[in-house]
Amino acid sequence: QVQLVESGGGLVQAGGSLRLSCTASGRTFSNYAMGWFRQAPGKERESVAAISWSGGSIYYADSVKGRFTISRDNAKNTVYLQMNSLKTEDTAVYYCAATRAAQAMAVMTHQYAYNYWGQGTQVTVSS
Repeated sequence: QVQLVESGGGLVQAGGSLRLSCTASGRTFSNYAMGWFRQAPGKERESVAAISWSGGSIYYADSVKGRFTISRDNAKNTVYLQMNSLKTEDTAVYYCAATRAAQAMAVMTHQYAYNYWGQGTQVTVSS
Protein backbone atom coordinates (compact mmCIF):
# COMPACT_ATOMS: atom_id res chain seq x y z
CA GLN A 1 0.00 0.00 0.00
CA VAL A 2 1.19 3.51 -0.84
CA GLN A 3 -0.05 6.64 0.87
CA LEU A 4 0.27 9.94 -0.98
CA VAL A 5 0.00 13.38 0.58
CA GLU A 6 -0.04 16.53 -1.55
CA SER A 7 0.83 20.01 -0.37
CA GLY A 8 1.60 23.41 -1.80
CA GLY A 9 -1.72 24.44 -3.25
CA GLY A 10 -3.24 27.84 -2.65
CA LEU A 11 -4.45 31.09 -4.14
CA VAL A 12 -2.20 32.93 -6.58
CA GLN A 13 -2.64 35.70 -9.10
CA ALA A 14 -2.41 35.00 -12.81
CA GLY A 15 1.21 34.97 -13.89
CA GLY A 16 2.36 33.72 -10.51
CA SER A 17 3.94 30.44 -9.46
CA LEU A 18 3.27 27.57 -7.10
CA ARG A 19 5.13 24.37 -6.33
CA LEU A 20 3.15 21.30 -5.43
CA SER A 21 4.72 18.44 -3.53
CA CYS A 22 3.55 14.87 -3.14
CA THR A 23 5.20 12.70 -0.53
CA ALA A 24 4.76 8.95 -0.58
CA SER A 25 5.01 6.44 2.21
CA GLY A 26 4.47 2.75 2.62
CA ARG A 27 6.44 1.19 -0.20
CA THR A 28 9.61 1.66 -2.23
CA PHE A 29 8.89 4.94 -3.96
CA SER A 30 11.63 4.53 -6.53
CA ASN A 31 9.74 1.70 -8.27
CA TYR A 32 6.65 3.80 -8.87
CA ALA A 33 5.79 5.91 -11.87
CA MET A 34 4.12 9.13 -10.76
CA GLY A 35 1.64 11.52 -12.26
CA TRP A 36 -0.14 14.76 -11.57
CA PHE A 37 -3.78 15.19 -12.55
CA ARG A 38 -6.26 17.98 -12.08
CA GLN A 39 -10.00 18.34 -12.01
CA ALA A 40 -11.83 21.62 -12.41
CA PRO A 41 -15.48 22.03 -11.39
CA GLY A 42 -17.78 20.44 -13.91
CA LYS A 43 -14.91 18.92 -15.87
CA GLU A 44 -13.34 15.50 -16.07
CA ARG A 45 -10.05 14.72 -14.41
CA GLU A 46 -7.18 15.29 -16.81
CA SER A 47 -3.53 14.37 -16.89
CA VAL A 48 -1.17 17.27 -16.36
CA ALA A 49 2.28 15.66 -16.16
CA ALA A 50 3.87 12.29 -15.52
CA ILE A 51 7.33 10.98 -14.76
CA SER A 52 8.89 7.54 -14.91
CA TRP A 53 10.41 6.06 -11.77
CA SER A 54 13.88 6.64 -13.17
CA GLY A 55 13.02 10.25 -13.94
CA GLY A 56 14.25 9.70 -17.46
CA SER A 57 10.87 9.93 -19.20
CA ILE A 58 8.49 12.81 -18.74
CA TYR A 59 5.11 13.74 -20.20
CA TYR A 60 3.31 17.08 -20.21
CA ALA A 61 -0.15 17.93 -21.40
CA ASP A 62 -0.06 20.47 -24.21
CA SER A 63 -1.87 22.98 -22.03
CA VAL A 64 1.02 23.14 -19.52
CA LYS A 65 4.09 22.59 -21.70
CA GLY A 66 6.69 25.27 -21.13
CA ARG A 67 5.03 26.40 -17.90
CA PHE A 68 4.99 23.35 -15.61
CA THR A 69 7.88 21.13 -14.59
CA ILE A 70 7.57 17.72 -12.96
CA SER A 71 10.47 16.26 -11.02
CA ARG A 72 11.12 13.69 -8.35
CA ASP A 73 13.53 13.04 -5.54
CA ASN A 74 13.51 9.32 -4.82
CA ALA A 75 15.64 9.80 -1.71
CA LYS A 76 12.88 11.98 -0.25
CA ASN A 77 9.98 9.92 -1.63
CA THR A 78 8.64 13.08 -3.17
CA VAL A 79 7.45 14.24 -6.57
CA TYR A 80 7.09 17.92 -7.40
CA LEU A 81 5.11 20.01 -9.83
CA GLN A 82 6.55 23.47 -10.38
CA MET A 83 3.88 25.66 -11.93
CA ASN A 84 4.90 28.96 -13.49
CA SER A 85 3.01 31.57 -15.51
CA LEU A 86 -0.23 30.34 -14.02
CA LYS A 87 -3.48 31.08 -15.81
CA THR A 88 -7.03 31.25 -14.50
CA GLU A 89 -7.79 28.09 -16.45
CA ASP A 90 -5.25 26.23 -14.28
CA THR A 91 -7.68 26.52 -11.36
CA ALA A 92 -8.51 23.01 -10.21
CA VAL A 93 -7.96 20.40 -7.55
CA TYR A 94 -4.59 18.80 -8.25
CA TYR A 95 -3.99 15.15 -7.44
CA CYS A 96 -0.85 13.10 -7.48
CA ALA A 97 -0.98 9.44 -8.36
CA ALA A 98 1.36 6.46 -8.24
CA THR A 99 1.59 3.09 -9.88
CA ARG A 100 4.24 0.41 -9.69
CA ALA A 101 6.15 0.23 -12.96
CA ALA A 102 8.25 -2.65 -14.23
CA GLN A 103 10.18 -0.46 -16.65
CA ALA A 104 12.36 2.41 -15.51
CA MET A 105 11.30 4.61 -18.42
CA ALA A 106 7.56 3.87 -18.36
CA VAL A 107 5.32 6.95 -18.21
CA MET A 108 1.60 6.58 -17.48
CA THR A 109 -0.71 9.25 -18.83
CA HIS A 110 -4.13 7.72 -18.23
CA GLN A 111 -5.76 7.90 -14.83
CA TYR A 112 -6.82 4.25 -14.94
CA ALA A 113 -3.16 3.21 -15.03
CA TYR A 114 -2.70 4.50 -11.47
CA ASN A 115 -3.46 2.51 -8.34
CA TYR A 116 -2.84 5.09 -5.63
CA TRP A 117 -4.10 8.64 -5.28
CA GLY A 118 -3.60 11.53 -2.94
CA GLN A 119 -6.44 13.51 -1.42
CA GLY A 120 -5.91 16.49 -3.70
CA THR A 121 -4.85 20.08 -3.17
CA GLN A 122 -6.74 23.13 -4.39
CA VAL A 123 -5.04 25.56 -6.75
CA THR A 124 -6.91 28.77 -7.45
CA VAL A 125 -5.59 31.32 -9.92
CA SER A 126 -7.23 34.72 -9.80
CA SER A 127 -7.30 37.26 -12.62
